[in-house]
Amino acid sequence: MSRDSLVTGSFVIADYVVFALMLLLSAAVGVYYAWADRGQRTSGDFLMGGRRLTAVPVSLSLTASFMSAITVLSNPAEVYRYGASIGFYGLSYVMTMAVTSEVFLPVFYRLSVTSTYEYLELRFNRATRLLGTGLFIVQTILYTGIVIYAPALALNHVTGMDLWGAVISTGVVCTFYCTMGGLKAVVWTDVFQLGVMLAGFLAVVIRSVILQGGVLNIISDSEHGGRLNVWDFDTNPLRRHTFWTITIGGTFVWVSIYGINQAQVQRYISCKSITHARVSLYINLLGLWSILLCSVFAGMCLYSVYKSCDPWSAGLVSATDQLMPYLVMDILGDYPGLPGLFVAAAYSGSLSTVSSSINALAAVTVEDLIKPYTNMSEKHLARSSKGLSLVYGALCIGMAGLASLMGGILQAAVSIFGIIGGPLLGLFTLGILCPFANSKGALSGLVSGLVVSLWVGIGAQIYPPPLNLTRPLPLTTEGCNLTTTGSLNWTSTALPTQPNSTTAPVHNHHSRPVLADWYSLSYMYFSPIGTIVAISVGLIVSLFTGGWGLKVDSRLTLMKEDTTLYHMIKCLKDRLMRRTGRLDLTTDLDRDKGIGNTNPAFCDVELDLTKSRIPS
Repeated sequence: MSRDSLVTGSFVIADYVVFALMLLLSAAVGVYYAWADRGQRTSGDFLMGGRRLTAVPVSLSLTASFMSAITVLSNPAEVYRYGASIGFYGLSYVMTMAVTSEVFLPVFYRLSVTSTYEYLELRFNRATRLLGTGLFIVQTILYTGIVIYAPALALNHVTGMDLWGAVISTGVVCTFYCTMGGLKAVVWTDVFQLGVMLAGFLAVVIRSVILQGGVLNIISDSEHGGRLNVWDFDTNPLRRHTFWTITIGGTFVWVSIYGINQAQVQRYISCKSITHARVSLYINLLGLWSILLCSVFAGMCLYSVYKSCDPWSAGLVSATDQLMPYLVMDILGDYPGLPGLFVAAAYSGSLSTVSSSINALAAVTVEDLIKPYTNMSEKHLARSSKGLSLVYGALCIGMAGLASLMGGILQAAVSIFGIIGGPLLGLFTLGILCPFANSKGALSGLVSGLVVSLWVGIGAQIYPPPLNLTRPLPLTTEGCNLTTTGSLNWTSTALPTQPNSTTAPVHNHHSRPVLADWYSLSYMYFSPIGTIVAISVGLIVSLFTGGWGLKVDSRLTLMKEDTTLYHMIKCLKDRLMRRTGRLDLTTDLDRDKGIGNTNPAFCDVELDLTKSRIPS
C-alpha cells in the first residue's frame, strides 16, 4: 500500500454529500417536532418532552449523549498507544447503571424536578443550588467547546475539510434543532446519530479486516505488539491505566455523568414511568458496550495496519487524534462516500453531545435562574427556553474558538469534567444518603472537594507524570516507504510538533517538588478524590453544626422502598408466606377437626377478613 497516495487523499463530492445529508436529516427532525408539537405551551413540554417518552429512544439517546467525537477519535488512538485496557470501562458502565438506577433515579423521579439542582434547594438551601448550577454551566460550556473543536481540528488536518466551516455548520445545525424541537428533537436525533456512529466504525473495521486477512490476524498482530496486555492489576494509584484506575475511577466519572448530570437525568426523568426509566438505563448499557467494543477493535485495526510504519512517529500526522481519520483516508479513500460516512460519524458524536448540553443548559437556566425570581407565564417561559437554546448554542461555538487558542489544554479541559463532576457527585450523595447532612456541611464539602481536585488537576498539568507511570507501548517506522517528499509536505498545515510532543516535558529530578508524586496521580482518580473529600468534609461539618437534630422530608432521601432489592425480598417473603400460610392452615384445620379431608376448592384468601370487612 503506497503511502504517497495520501497526498491526494482529500474529500470528494460524494463525501461532502454524505456529511451534508447527516446534518440535513438532523435539522429535519427539529423541524418535524417543532411542527408536530406546535401546541407546546409550557417550558416543561419543551425541556422534558412532556414526560411521555418511552424506554428505547431514551436509552439510545443516553448512550449517544456522552459518546462524543472524542470517543470516535481518541479511544482507538488510546488503544494504539497504550493497549486495550480501556476495555475495562465495560465493568464501570455496569456499576454506574446499578448505582444510578438504585440511588439517584428514584429520588429525582419521585420529586419530578426539571433541573437536578432544584433538588439542592429542597434539600439544603438556595446558595447551594446556585453554586451547583454555576459549576454545571461552566463545566458544560467548557466541555462543549472542546467537543465541537477537537474533531474539526483532527479532520481538517487529514481530510482537508475546512476547519471553521465544519465548526460553524455543526454548531448552527445543532442549535437549530434544539431551539426548534426541544428535548424530543434532541432524543430522536441522538437515536439517528448513534446509528451513524456505529456505521462509521463498522466501515473502518470491515475494510481493515478485509485488508489484514481476517479478524484473527488483527488480534494476533495486537497480541505481538503488546496491545492486549490488559490484565494489569497493579494497585499503584499513580499508574495511568490499570484495572483498578479504570473500573473504580471510571465508575465515579460515569456516575457523576449518569447520576447527577442534568443532560442525562433530564432524559430518564422524561420517561413515562419509573420502570421505563430503569429499563432505559439498562438498555443504554448495551449501546455503551457496543460503542466501546467498536472503538477498542478499531484501535486494534489501526495498530495492525500501521504496525511496521507508524504515521505519527514518521511525522505524517501531528497528533494521535489524527490517526483514525488518517487510516480512513488511507484505506477508504478509493471508495467515494465512505470517508464522508466516517466524518459524519465523528460529527454525530459531537452533535449528540452538544445538543444534549444546549438543552440541559437551557433547562437549568430557566429552572434555577429565571423561574424563582420572576413571575413569567408558561408561554413566556417556553419562549425564553428557546431563546436560551440559541444563546447557549452561540456561546458553545464561541467556546470552540477559545479551544483553538488553548492548544495543549484540551486534555486539561476534559479533566475539568472529572474535577467539577466529582465534588458535585459528593454533594448529591450527601443529600440523598446522609439524612443528617445540613446546608453548612454541604457547602463546605462542595468547596473543599473542588479546591482539592483543582489542586491535583492543575498540579498534574504543571508536573505531568513520568513515562514509567503512563507506559506508552513501542511504535516503529522501520517499514515506512517515505521516499516521496510529498507525503511529508502534505501535513505542512499541521502544527510543527515533534512526534513525541505528547510525552511530557521532562523536568529534571531536582525541580520536581515534594508533592510531585501526588500530582502524578492517575487522572482517572480526580473525580473520586473530589467526591470523597466533599462527602467527608460535609459529614464532619454537619455533625459539628447540629446535623443530628435535623428533620428531613423523607421524600428527599433514599428510602428502602426505592430499591429493587427491597421489592425482590418483599416478593420472596410474600411467596413464602403464601406457601407456609396455606400449609399451616390446612394442618390446623385437620388437627382441629380430626376427621375428613381438606376441601381442594378451599382457598385461604377467602379468610382474609380485611378485604371483606363491611364499611361502617
